[in-house]
Amino acid sequence: MILADLRIVFLGTPDFAVASLDALVQAGCNIVGVVTAPDKPAGRGMQLTESAVKKYAVSKGLNVLQPEKLKNPAFLEELKALKADVQVVVAFRMLPVVVWDMPPMGTINVHGSLLPQYRGAAPINWAVINGEKVTGVTTFKLQHAIDTGDILLQTPIPIGDNETAGELHDRMMLVGADTLVQTIKGLLDDSVSPKSQQECLPTTVDRLPLTVDSNHPSVNGERLTESPLNHAPKIFTETCQMDWNLSAASIHNKIRGLSPYPAAFTFINEKKLKIFACNKEITTHNTEVGRSSTDNKTYLKFSCADGYIHITDLQLEGKKRMPVEEFLRGFRL
Repeated sequence: MILADLRIVFLGTPDFAVASLDALVQAGCNIVGVVTAPDKPAGRGMQLTESAVKKYAVSKGLNVLQPEKLKNPAFLEELKALKADVQVVVAFRMLPVVVWDMPPMGTINVHGSLLPQYRGAAPINWAVINGEKVTGVTTFKLQHAIDTGDILLQTPIPIGDNETAGELHDRMMLVGADTLVQTIKGLLDDSVSPKSQQECLPTTVDRLPLTVDSNHPSVNGERLTESPLNHAPKIFTETCQMDWNLSAASIHNKIRGLSPYPAAFTFINEKKLKIFACNKEITTHNTEVGRSSTDNKTYLKFSCADGYIHITDLQLEGKKRMPVEEFLRGFRL
């Protein structure tokens, strides 16, 4: 089978998914259907708004399906009639078995981490919050347990020291799209084959490996052991509130990992202050942890366990987002 003959149904909703759908279209794939969220009221006028994926699909003349419920018999019949060879899901809701198990080649998901690390709803955020230096994109086959299916392809992505989750998201969107196309092509020419996530479990040792015996994994006589898996659960409001008792490095990573959405926050003058960017200053001090200080011109900083966090980009409750210098022109502690 050649790429143009492969019948693909694509499932996705936000901008992140549009990049992958566009990459498939540009590669000459046969997209027989696009499943996305129903139009929803949004904005001050509460006018019906189409998803980013629907807008793109309509612009390309693609067949769009917008089921309220994925188990609706009418939708399932419509989906079955498309006779997809494979389904691709990117940034979409959880699929019932009757949907993801329908096509003969199964359903491929694009996930924003190097599985099995960071399974869950917010892999990009948690990788940055935890101070990771490298993350990546994984394509894998869906199965019953969330984010546990057999891995197809993985592409590592370095994380910058000051990079935010939003910036990483935008880079990963493009890398994920390319990885997806390579996955589809690899499945057709048999250069890509599924492997269990158990084979990809990370290991940890005290020293760099020199020799490794596959029958008895060890490094200089020390057995290799599986390192703990980090998870990426949904982020709630309580996750976003700052704890100034932490180290400057931990707070800096948390602010990056929650920027621009949902955004880390603290309180100042009894008002909620969202923090989008900062610099860290590691130093000894006798200032009470969590105390803010400013020159009312160029800096606003909070003391933490081992130094200070200098806020550079923020939004006070009821105000617009702005640089700290602009904020301080109209605000006094």
